[in-house]
Amino acid sequence: MKISFSPCATGLFLTVAVSPAIQVSAQNQPKRPNIIFLLTDDHRFDALGAMGNKIIQTPNLDKLANEGVLFTNAYVTTSISCCSRASLFTGQYTSRHGIFDFSTPFTAENLQNTYPMQLRAAGYKIGMVGKYGVGVYASQPHELFDYWACDKGTQPNYELIDQYGYYQHHTDRVNRDVAQFLDNYAGREKPFCLSVSFKAPHVQDGDPRQFITHSRYDKYYQDVVIPQSELCDDKYWNMFPDFFKEPNEARNRWYLRFATPEMYQRSVKNYYRLITQVDDMVGDMMHQLKRLGVDKNTIIIFMGDNGFFLGEHGLAGKWFIYDASIRVPLFIYDPTAPADRRGKKVSSMVLNIDVAPTILSLAGLPAPKSMQGRNLMETLQPNVSNWRQDFFYEHPFQHPALPKSEGVVSDKYKYVIYYEQKPVYEEFFDLQNDPNEIRNLINDKKYKPIIDQYKKRYLQLKQEVK
Repeated sequence: MKISFSPCATGLFLTVAVSPAIQVSAQNQPKRPNIIFLLTDDHRFDALGAMGNKIIQTPNLDKLANEGVLFTNAYVTTSISCCSRASLFTGQYTSRHGIFDFSTPFTAENLQNTYPMQLRAAGYKIGMVGKYGVGVYASQPHELFDYWACDKGTQPNYELIDQYGYYQHHTDRVNRDVAQFLDNYAGREKPFCLSVSFKAPHVQDGDPRQFITHSRYDKYYQDVVIPQSELCDDKYWNMFPDFFKEPNEARNRWYLRFATPEMYQRSVKNYYRLITQVDDMVGDMMHQLKRLGVDKNTIIIFMGDNGFFLGEHGLAGKWFIYDASIRVPLFIYDPTAPADRRGKKVSSMVLNIDVAPTILSLAGLPAPKSMQGRNLMETLQPNVSNWRQDFFYEHPFQHPALPKSEGVVSDKYKYVIYYEQKPVYEEFFDLQNDPNEIRNLINDKKYKPIIDQYKKRYLQLKQEVK
């Protein structure tokens, strides 16, 4: 397949030439499944009923998660939207795809190897709804999608006006566009892949209300007191070194959301309300799939683009390597799978870079060699012994109040290095005995042999991910 640039009235656009080999292989395939990938923004791992949260109301998502494959230890390799979304499209670490900010677009080669373009080349109808999230709007591949309903800004607004001049919440706009895509493409001769990216439950930056919900969700969680994590105690913020604390954007945003008990309750309840509205939209979508007669042949994948601090360690936002920031919800609901591959919980360490190769595998396609992730379905194989035991984390995003960091994460230990500091600042956590990541053991002589192993592993992985 070849991608080339061609002139048009509005500038440059990409055209895709599909090789005859790909066209023939697509024609010879048996009926292929439809695929819908749902992505929430700033959705932490435990903000889902299926992940053990007893307060949040997400019945539609819980049903899909419990009837599908729920990955209980899912992580992102960089915890910020632009980098993570590029990783989801390409199956690559940030070090390889090179998207370090909100303005850089995909190269022509990388775009060719994203899962939507690979599916399009194989005969799928592809749609994109919500926030594309890679590059500025003008550089995004609008014309390469059969259906495109994406926001023009880097971060969309919650409060919109519909075509009739009435107020419309962003999640309702996404719901409308998803319904329109399904009406146009579901049940047709060719299979479809629809990528849906919500703004929810991200805050509205610059707005003092922060989490802007639709008024019809005001009744939710009114009579509930959200328990506050022990890690919200200010003593944990005070444990950070001076370079980390002054200035720190995550602390600045903490003051906007969690500085008092009242602010904490309001912020977390509204965060939950935004997720509940997404859940209602998923319920509408599932009803429409059934009405259109494609529910038995449509795979649903759901994930968050990164985690989110709800005041833990005195922080708000994401960015840092702590679990609240890097762990996300992830499940795959596949009604076409055999019974023994449904209703499963998988504890293997899985990553956002695994999504793209998994989508291609579900469509019966090989992953491009450029993809660094793996097919998530391999975790269901009996006695799988070669699955990853750790991963490289990187956060190279340039921000004056966010120190850059890298590290290695396993299910037992976590090594962190703030590599721009002079001298470098390091952390090492024993996650088995300190799951809250409180005690920095980097200078503990008892752990020195293990720390040395992780430092070597860090240098090895740093080279491998490029």
